[in-house]
Amino acid sequence: MPPTAKKSVKRKLKAIVENVDVRSEESEEDSEAEDLLNAEFNDTVDSSDEEVEESEPEDSDGEVDQLVFDSDESDALEFESDEDDEEEDDDDEEDDDEEEEEEEEIKNKSNNLKKQDEVKIKNILIKSNNEKNKEEILKNKNNKNKQEEILKNKNNKNKQEKILKNKSEKVTKNKLEAEEIKSPDINNKPSEPELKDEYEEYDSSDEEDIRNTVGNIPMQWYKEHDHIGYDTEGKKLIKPDTGDELDNFLKRADDPDFWKTVKDPQTGQEVVLTDEDVEIIRKIAKGQYPDPNYNDWTPWVDWFTSKVEKMPLRGFPEHKRSFLPSKLEAKKVSKIVHALKMGWMKSSAELEKERKEKSKMPAFYMLWETDDQAEEMRRIHKHIQAPKRHLPGHAESYNPPPEYLFDKKELKEWNKFKDTPWKRKLHFIPQKYNSLRTVPAYPDFIKERFQRCLDLYMCPRGYKMKLNIDPEQLVPQLPSPQDLQPFPTTLSMVFKGHTDIVRSMTAQNRGQYIASGGDDGNLKIWEVATGRCVKTVPCGATIRSVAWCPNEAISLIAVAAGQKVLLINPGVGDHLVTSKTDKLMEIIPQSDVVVNERVQSAVQWEQAAGDNWDQGVRVILNHFKIVKQIVWHAKGDYFATVMPDGQNRSVLIHQMSKRRSQIPFKRSKGLIQCVLFHPIRPFLFVATQRNIRIYDLVKQEIFKKLFSNSQWISSMSIHPGGDNIIVGTYDRKVLWFDLDFSTKPYQTLRLHGTGVRSVSFHKRYPLFASGSDDCKLVVCHGMVYNDLLQNPLIVPLKNLSNHEKHEDFGIIDVMFHPIQPWVFSAGADSTIKMYS
Repeated sequence: MPPTAKKSVKRKLKAIVENVDVRSEESEEDSEAEDLLNAEFNDTVDSSDEEVEESEPEDSDGEVDQLVFDSDESDALEFESDEDDEEEDDDDEEDDDEEEEEEEEIKNKSNNLKKQDEVKIKNILIKSNNEKNKEEILKNKNNKNKQEEILKNKNNKNKQEKILKNKSEKVTKNKLEAEEIKSPDINNKPSEPELKDEYEEYDSSDEEDIRNTVGNIPMQWYKEHDHIGYDTEGKKLIKPDTGDELDNFLKRADDPDFWKTVKDPQTGQEVVLTDEDVEIIRKIAKGQYPDPNYNDWTPWVDWFTSKVEKMPLRGFPEHKRSFLPSKLEAKKVSKIVHALKMGWMKSSAELEKERKEKSKMPAFYMLWETDDQAEEMRRIHKHIQAPKRHLPGHAESYNPPPEYLFDKKELKEWNKFKDTPWKRKLHFIPQKYNSLRTVPAYPDFIKERFQRCLDLYMCPRGYKMKLNIDPEQLVPQLPSPQDLQPFPTTLSMVFKGHTDIVRSMTAQNRGQYIASGGDDGNLKIWEVATGRCVKTVPCGATIRSVAWCPNEAISLIAVAAGQKVLLINPGVGDHLVTSKTDKLMEIIPQSDVVVNERVQSAVQWEQAAGDNWDQGVRVILNHFKIVKQIVWHAKGDYFATVMPDGQNRSVLIHQMSKRRSQIPFKRSKGLIQCVLFHPIRPFLFVATQRNIRIYDLVKQEIFKKLFSNSQWISSMSIHPGGDNIIVGTYDRKVLWFDLDFSTKPYQTLRLHGTGVRSVSFHKRYPLFASGSDDCKLVVCHGMVYNDLLQNPLIVPLKNLSNHEKHEDFGIIDVMFHPIQPWVFSAGADSTIKMYS
């Protein structure tokens, strides 16, 4: 090679090396290039193992960061909150890490290129001897360097613009926050955080659904609240301002989108429908498909055509047995053919021929046959299959257990029924054998077979009808006691004052006062509201019955004390009524009627005077026997007395206005226990020990006789309607009689453990009660209907037991309040208890 050519080659190589050094420095300074540069490098160039040590480049963000932190606004960063510092530090660290990674990648690429260029240059100098090859190598190298420079410059420019933009946004944010912090409030108070509008913050419907966590419930539940639900943190979501009618009118006039604005019930916001939503709604209203891209006229793909394919459409061929005739079908066909040959089966043509011939024949019908009744033969259609014999048990085994073998006593008992073998439990004697081959022949085999044949031939068979009835259906379905209120349930007051057994009680018509008497001989007047004893009247003997006059114009109490009946003015209540009663009782009526000796010997009327008058006694009736009961008529002028030991004069009827008495019965038909007046009709109920007779006082004849089916009647009470009565007996029963139904008890209630001493009906409520010596007061519901076809409804309601026994006596008398649903009970423990 001539020396001039060598010099020119050296100059060109020197220029190439300088260009490579410049490009490596630029790549080290601009290390923020993106990963897209990696795809532009030509990795096909061979590289050697030689390494070129270069000085580490400076940080690419050095100049930018220095400009930012050297600015005047850097002081404001000291006033930022800890939370903002932490967030910015985290963001800066992430940016720095990304930048460092990008710098390292670009640096490695540039070093590899540099090494490759140097290796290529050395190889060219060593291997290339001609100038032409050297010029081509240099030309290719220059073109490659130009492309690399263009890509690097473009990427570095974009990266620097992005970094500067982020830094400028952070600086402006720091400025604003620093100014807000540096400008303190006038009162030096910490600034409160501004309340953000939650409807502006959450502008997406998806976010609203997530934000309101009430679920799929009716939003009407929040109609009376100031919020519409709760967010994910449990805070209330305040309702938005809905406006009034004026606002709606203005929106309708001014807002062009008012017609397509709807209200979201979940959040209460107004949502404007887009044109796409309106178009979907319009298509749905017309019955069209909502999606405009949907084509319902797509061509039909006929997967299975009428063209016969040569090969099956399935992925596997048919099995060999599918091409062979079935053996099972061949057998069935052979059987059908054989049946046709033998005449057992007829062809369809023969069947059709027989059907036509049968239709031509005359038809006969039953003369008296109904449409719903078909002719049948009882022997054929009502056949009853013979019962099968029972299977043999352990006793018939050839080797039975020892407990099945007879001992001497059982064998003797079995032989005793020789003449009546049907009474035996077993028709044979169990025997034991060591092995089955030693078992002899059964001697009674033929006899048992013959008896079995006789049973099949001689014994008639029949169906045994068995009723499958649910036991609960037999029990009457009673209503719940909660649906039958009001009725007394709790003890509300106790009247204390008597010193012995309290035998009888009575109540004023208005229910303000009650009167009671007992073995202590005192008549006590009580105030119901307070339980205070208003007045005490000594009667001088055991009081067995007291009765307040039902006439509200007269204030009188009839008291049965021993053999006397005292008419007492209690002096309580209306003062005008009490004074009028005294004036009336001072007048002694004169009568020319001659009193019968039979009546005169039984009772004498006496006007009270002196101390008796001062105590309230106005009239005294002296009887010849002990008086057990007093009953007033509904009008308040007549009252009856009962003397069980009076025989044919046991019942006396007295007239207070004329002061005369009469004996209604000439002879007694039993030991009379109690009497009652009918509340409406002129009937008198007379109860003996076992029966109840109803007498018509106008016609003076017996009207009806009721049979109690009990041993001893203790008391009775009549319903205010007059068609039903209840009877208490000493044999622990309460009997309900329906006078229109039967003379026997309609229903018998066994609610007590001992004898029932008193029963009572309420005058207004459908209630009745019974008390007995077991200290139990049972309150029941007794509804009587106006419809005669409907039976009375009787339901036990409450069992009240608060009395104590005294000498085997419990509750002696029971009485209801005339107005309120309260009940009173008088006991042998000398107390009166009121339940409400």
